[in-house]
Amino acid sequence: MPKKIIFMGTPLFAVPILKSLYQNGYPISVVYTQPPQKSNRGHKINKSPIQNIAETLNIEFRSPDALQDNEEECQYLKQMNADLAIVVAYGQLIPKNFLELTKKGFFNIHGSILPNWRGAAPIQRSIMNLDKETGISIMKIGEELDSGPVSDVYKIKIDPEQNAQEISEKLSTLAAEKILDNVDDILDDKAKFIDQDHSKATYAKKINKDEGQIDWNKEAAKLIGKINGLFPVPGAFFNFDGERYKILKAKIGNGTGNVGEVISDDLEIACGNNQSIKIVEIQRQGKKPQKVGEFMLGSKIKKGSMILNV
Repeated sequence: MPKKIIFMGTPLFAVPILKSLYQNGYPISVVYTQPPQKSNRGHKINKSPIQNIAETLNIEFRSPDALQDNEEECQYLKQMNADLAIVVAYGQLIPKNFLELTKKGFFNIHGSILPNWRGAAPIQRSIMNLDKETGISIMKIGEELDSGPVSDVYKIKIDPEQNAQEISEKLSTLAAEKILDNVDDILDDKAKFIDQDHSKATYAKKINKDEGQIDWNKEAAKLIGKINGLFPVPGAFFNFDGERYKILKAKIGNGTGNVGEVISDDLEIACGNNQSIKIVEIQRQGKKPQKVGEFMLGSKIKKGSMILNV
């Protein structure tokens, strides 16, 4: 009898994994994704990247507002009698009664080295924490968030110059390759799952927009970690003369000055621990991104300006 696989995911991170399974002949019976979001004052409907690829591949998809207390979806999956479900950044917790609706269980591809960085924003938090490495964990989903037993962990180094978007793409590509062997092992009952050490768990809470504000009292490496970790959204920013400026890319400088002082004509700014950062790419509120040389030609921010933590 042919196997049946459920796929649950929403953002771009999940797309290469779904495509890999499909292109390698794994039978995706249905895709679950978050419902389309309205933008531009409700005039535009934005489908999730996973919905778009499901439509392109002609795979049935479902996008309920919630699974919790959703008897219709529960009965639908019960009747499907699928072999397993693969969950990749779906955006909803899987209710306990759903976890029993496939023969092998529900399995999550999580973007961290568990038990580190359980939760919503593992890639961003890892970069902001200046971790040296990150990875993906293949985990059987249990009742508690990202706490189930792990079968495999695949690690990569974090280059201090890489941002969250670049690391996310690397991890997604890695997961798309490795998931194939893992699905085979799970279906053949060869996968070995080991309990996490819960005493070592750390949590990657959802990113708040306000976290993006730069505190110039911090040392340079921490500021670079924030800039890279919050790229592309919500972004790291500072305010100057009533306007917000988003820092898209920066590197550690070698100058010194008063904290928050612009110490060069190419937007090097002094920060904590007698250090500095050099902004490489910046975006003024409501404007397009600019390289720093172009930006400085018409900017109100000059050498000697003070950028305060407000």
